[in-house]
Amino acid sequence: MWIGLGLISMLFLGVYDLCKKHALNGNAVLPVLFFSNLTSVCLMSPFLAGSRVAPELFQSMGLYVAPMTLAWHGWMVVKALIVGTSWICAYFALKHLPISIVSPIRATGPVWTLAGAVLIFHEQPAPLQWLGMGIIFGCYFLFSLLGREEGITFHRSKWVGLIFAATLVSTCSSLFDKWLLQSLGMDPLQVLGWYFLYLCVFFSLVTGMLWFPNRHNTTPFVWRRSIPLIGMFLVMADLVYFIGVSDPDALIVIMSVLRRSSVLVSFFIGAVLFKEINLRKKAWVLSGILLGVVLIVFSG
Repeated sequence: MWIGLGLISMLFLGVYDLCKKHALNGNAVLPVLFFSNLTSVCLMSPFLAGSRVAPELFQSMGLYVAPMTLAWHGWMVVKALIVGTSWICAYFALKHLPISIVSPIRATGPVWTLAGAVLIFHEQPAPLQWLGMGIIFGCYFLFSLLGREEGITFHRSKWVGLIFAATLVSTCSSLFDKWLLQSLGMDPLQVLGWYFLYLCVFFSLVTGMLWFPNRHNTTPFVWRRSIPLIGMFLVMADLVYFIGVSDPDALIVIMSVLRRSSVLVSFFIGAVLFKEINLRKKAWVLSGILLGVVLIVFSG
């Protein structure tokens, strides 16, 4: 059953990426971030409120969000700042780059997580993990060559720089999650519920201070039905994932690979929907990246 839940989470994440690309095309980034995150907060609020009003009921459903100390709330603010920074970089990059370029770069998160684990936690990669990293970096070079055919120079494009920055900051978030969940002992639903709430505060401030005063001199905001779908599919993907992981028989390694495979949905469907070019060449490079990710994850 947990494998099926992993596959469902993968599909939700793939649709989540497609909704982001649709919502961002020719649209203001910060309001999209605010309203999509507001949707996530609205979906998580019943769990936060219900856990206070009917704790036994939500405990029986496995959806109980336990109270937290003030210090833990402080760590949730830190996580919201990390995730918010990553999303701002990623959304601006996705607005200006083909999804067939962005998705494979975002799929390489495990290589940066592994690098962080080596530097911070002094982990020693296995030989196959080194091979996986080598394959991924080689694919980066191939992507840079393909990008030139579309007028994208990897080492000069600020949008490529932003998507790399988003991936690196997201890696910091993953390492931080490991510390929160394993060292502090926080519950996944605590993290999910509260950081969405603090993210909403963060995006309210950023949108109100940076976009709203200059809204007449910048890209206008256009409401699209895909905007609330971003928050909806993200919450569903994470909830299904956590339920799957809670299964005693679940293997976290396989669940991680299934979630990373969401790139297949966003790449192939998105590339067709948005009529992008060089799909066959990019598909081969994407296959190399996924091979590198599999080597890194399974060798660990």
